Amino acid sequence: MGTVLVAGGAGYIGSILCRELLELGFSVRVADRFFYGNAGVVGIKDRIEILEKDLRQIAESDLKGVDACINLAGLSNDPTAEYNPDANWDMNALGAEHLAQVCRSAGVWRYILASSASVYDRGGQQEEQDVVLTEESEVFPKAAYAVSKLEGEKRVLALKNDRFSPIILRKGTVHGFSPRMRYDLVVNTFVKDALGSGTITLFYGGEMWRPLVEIRDVARAYIAALQAPLEKVRGEIFNVVEKNYRISELALHVQGRLEKLGIRANVAVDYAYRSVRSYRVSSKKIRQTLGWAPLVAVEDSVELMVKNIRECGYTNFDYPRYYNIEWMKLLQEAQTVSSRSHPQNIFKVPDETTPPAAS
Repeated sequence: MGTVLVAGGAGYIGSILCRELLELGFSVRVADRFFYGNAGVVGIKDRIEILEKDLRQIAESDLKGVDACINLAGLSNDPTAEYNPDANWDMNALGAEHLAQVCRSAGVWRYILASSASVYDRGGQQEEQDVVLTEESEVFPKAAYAVSKLEGEKRVLALKNDRFSPIILRKGTVHGFSPRMRYDLVVNTFVKDALGSGTITLFYGGEMWRPLVEIRDVARAYIAALQAPLEKVRGEIFNVVEKNYRISELALHVQGRLEKLGIRANVAVDYAYRSVRSYRVSSKKIRQTLGWAPLVAVEDSVELMVKNIRECGYTNFDYPRYYNIEWMKLLQEAQTVSSRSHPQNIFKVPDETTPPAAS
C-alpha cells in the first residue's frame, strides 16, 4: 500500500486519519511537534514511525521511502491566527510551501494539503451574496486564517508538474470525537455546553450558515484523494462538506439527539453583535470525481461523541488543551515566565497521554 507521511498526525484530524490508514494497510510516518501532547497517537505508537519535527524542519532525508504526503499541520482557526499572525502565516502559507518543495525534490509525487472552506467566507448580513459556492467561485477572504490558507494553496499549486501532484481539500467545519479532542468547533461546543451547563447558546441568533462534515468522513476524503488516479486529482481543489446548516437548525439537531440520550439542553439565543462567519459550499465535485459521500450524520456524531467523552474521561471542559487558542496563550505565558528566570530554558509541553478528568 505504500508509506504516507502525515504532518500533524497527532492532531485532531490526524489522529483519526492515521488509524484509518493503518486499517487499510498503509505504513504511516507521523511528523508532529506534539504541541498539544501525544494523546492522538496513544495506542498506535508501536505501529507508526514518529518524527518529532515542525513541518518547517522537514528535510528530504525525512522522506526516504515515502510515497505520499498529507499535510494537516499548521494553525487551525481564526482565534489562533489573530493571536499570532506571524506564526499563522509562517505555518499555513510558507510552511505548506516548504513541505511541498521538499516533497517534490524527494520524488514524493502526491501531496495533499489541508485547507479550509473558510476561504469562501463573505461574512454575516450579506444576503445578496448568500449563494452556494463551488471550487470555481471567486474567493476574497479577509480573516488572517483564511488568507493564510488561500496563500498556502496558491504556493503549493504553483509547484505542480508532471511528476508532482498537489491536491487541495477545503474542509467544512469538522465535528466528532478524536483522541486529541477539541471543544472549540461548533457541534463539539454544543455537546460540551450541554453536558457541562445544560445550555446551548446561539450567538448572532444562529442565523449564519456553516458547511459541516464529520471527522471520519474527513479521513475518508483524504484517503479518496490518496487512492485516486493522479490524472483525476493533480492540481485540483475539492470541497469536503456533508451539508450546509443554519447554526440555529444545527442546534436543534444536536438538542434532539441529546434528549434521546437522556441529556436535557436548553437553547439560549444571543443577538448581540459579533463578527461571524457565514457561507454555504457545494461538495458536488468530490462526490462526482472521487465517489466520496458522507456517511455520518450530525446526530450520530453527537451520540458517539457523548459515549467517548464519558468513557475516556474527557469531561474537564475547562482544560485549556481542548481549545487551541487557550492552550496557545497558556504556553506563551509559561514561556514568558520561564524565560525570565532561565533565559536558556525553552518551555516544553509535558508528555501527557490523557487529559485529566474533572474531579
